[in-house]
Amino acid sequence: MTQNSKSGQHAIVVGGGIGGLAAALALAQQNVEVLLLEQAKEIGEIGAGIQLGPNAFTALDALGAGEAARSRTVYTDSLTMMDAVDGKQIAKLETGEAFRKRFGNPYGVIHRVDVHQSILEAVQGNPLIKFRTSTQIVRLEPEEKSVTVLDYQGNRYTADAVISADGGKSLARELLIGDAPRITGHVVYRAVVDVENMPQELRINAPVVWAGPHCHLVHYPLRGGRQYNLVVTFHSRRQEQWGVTDGSKEEVISYYRGIHPLPFSMLDRPTSWKRWATADRDAVPHWSFGRVTLLGDAAHPTTQYMAQGACQALEDAVVLGAALGKTGNDFVEAFKLYEQVRIPRAMRMVYSAREMGRLYHAKGVDRFIRNSLWVGRTQEQFYDAISWLYGWRAEDCLKGI
Repeated sequence: MTQNSKSGQHAIVVGGGIGGLAAALALAQQNVEVLLLEQAKEIGEIGAGIQLGPNAFTALDALGAGEAARSRTVYTDSLTMMDAVDGKQIAKLETGEAFRKRFGNPYGVIHRVDVHQSILEAVQGNPLIKFRTSTQIVRLEPEEKSVTVLDYQGNRYTADAVISADGGKSLARELLIGDAPRITGHVVYRAVVDVENMPQELRINAPVVWAGPHCHLVHYPLRGGRQYNLVVTFHSRRQEQWGVTDGSKEEVISYYRGIHPLPFSMLDRPTSWKRWATADRDAVPHWSFGRVTLLGDAAHPTTQYMAQGACQALEDAVVLGAALGKTGNDFVEAFKLYEQVRIPRAMRMVYSAREMGRLYHAKGVDRFIRNSLWVGRTQEQFYDAISWLYGWRAEDCLKGI
């Protein structure tokens, strides 16, 4: 790595996903030179749609990628929960003008590839950030004043610090923490459907959750409404292993017999599915160790029920940059500050997602209790309840520290 940054400092970011790219931008903002190592042949992203809350737009703006992401985002009118058994509305949170005024930013949906591309464009335009692809890290050697990582070909890379943003199955987490993931037993199928193939009644400009017994469905528009993202989740009948495989339409349909005909009508629309067996992790007291820290799913893998996985990775990056700024780019002290701020908030989101999943999948009497929870609630009361999450601000992300 060449030493041409004003700070003369160098960091390695492991992982070229949304969190890794965001971390690279945050480091470069502090005049740290970054080498980003990605195991794939190209820097890219897979998957389908994701949701961006106001906190994500706040983070993207702070990282310099907000305008590009906004140009690719579909802005929604509401967040709606429906009962997948009787087809009735359970709750509706409006995300229009009052929502934007309250939280300072909109609620949007975007293809994962598009938000990744928006951040990548900012990264590619930054002279302090370099890439190396086809580089799978197999070893980590922390020392007092530096960290060295080794790839599977035996190449060594040394820097002042390492930020591991290499996903839920992070090598750094395995080496430094070694905790077991919590396998949920919930399986998620994701697909993208062209608008012409989407049932007319379901072409709604909003993320809509159809909550059913031990299952649920979600759909929302992507790419200017030309496509719809479809996500179905169910409690698997078999023992699952954390990972991604190809799925089958037959398996999906077998879990949704008996639900309302309208949401059921979506299930034969995708031409292909991807199948995720999901997991998360419990809280740990530290995810920073000297000059090494974790970020994104490596630090706090979560289930999808709060639609905040990518959003929290973006927050991580902003806080990491702010911590470096506060400590004068002292990596050890900055990483301590970063985890002190992020562990409580990120894990609150992880645990909230677990609880939301329980509510989505309620059956029997629990279903009737769930359906009564939000009866009579005003929009302002909805906003109050979620302000801890959507009200996050980059400018005071270290507040209280």
